[in-house]
Amino acid sequence: MLPFLRRRMFTSLIPLVIVLFGVFLMARLTGDPTNLYLPVSATPEQRAEFAAANGLDQPVLQQMLDYLAGVVHLDFGESLKTGQDAAAMALNAFPATLQLAFMTLLLSVIGSVVLGCWAAYRPNSLADRASSLLSMTAASVPDFWFAITGIWIFAVVLGWLPTSGTGGVLSWVLPIATLMIRPLGVLTQVVRGAMVSALSAPYVKVARSKGAGDLRVVTHHALRNAAAPALVVAGDLAVGLINGAVVVEAIFGWPGIGKLMIDSILQRDFAVLQAAVLLTAVSIFILNIVIDAVLALLDPRVRDKATV
Repeated sequence: MLPFLRRRMFTSLIPLVIVLFGVFLMARLTGDPTNLYLPVSATPEQRAEFAAANGLDQPVLQQMLDYLAGVVHLDFGESLKTGQDAAAMALNAFPATLQLAFMTLLLSVIGSVVLGCWAAYRPNSLADRASSLLSMTAASVPDFWFAITGIWIFAVVLGWLPTSGTGGVLSWVLPIATLMIRPLGVLTQVVRGAMVSALSAPYVKVARSKGAGDLRVVTHHALRNAAAPALVVAGDLAVGLINGAVVVEAIFGWPGIGKLMIDSILQRDFAVLQAAVLLTAVSIFILNIVIDAVLALLDPRVRDKATV
């Protein structure tokens, strides 16, 4: 197990390093913060003073070295907009994104297991066809379109749900539904395909011959062996939920890491943007390692193949 995890950690570090350098370079492409934070009438002396106070007068290479030194010490500097510690701002916003992503993934997994097992138990039946149609439709709907349509119907026209914010349980409905629709559709298809194969396997027939009931066959035999491919896809979708939260949080005003990224880009707040992106990248790195470890525990063939 340990050699397998070390190998996976090493391969996952490469994109993390790319993100480390990429976020610095991409942030500089958003423009000069001096033009945003100072009035048009600012004198050259005022511009030079602002740039010197925020380290923007240094060559790009020196700024990168200072940035890397700050990353090593977990010091990303202060926000140009608020003057607060950039790392603290990112850490304060991240729990809201994690809560949103966790609830979305949990409901998606539960819903896909129920729908996928129901469809696979009676393949080619009306239930199977209806489940496949709904799941393929859900997997194809763009998040932003669903979010805007949901706001128009349920918030503006019917007035059942709030348009944005976090002021109660109802404010969670539209953001979770928007993030949930694609993972639910994709996972339902994966669970259904894996369960169809598992239910036709010889060990299931042996279990039935020994008198095992339908519920036990599905939950204790077939579902356990069909969990590996669903887990891999769920891990990829979990990463996508964190990334996809950027759009959803911007639309619904959700105070998470995604909205913080959008605001920091618009405000050219380099320190906050760098802290937010790197924190997201590290969380995805850790999530991938955890998923690989769980997958290796469920299916020893995965780690055996990786160590060959």
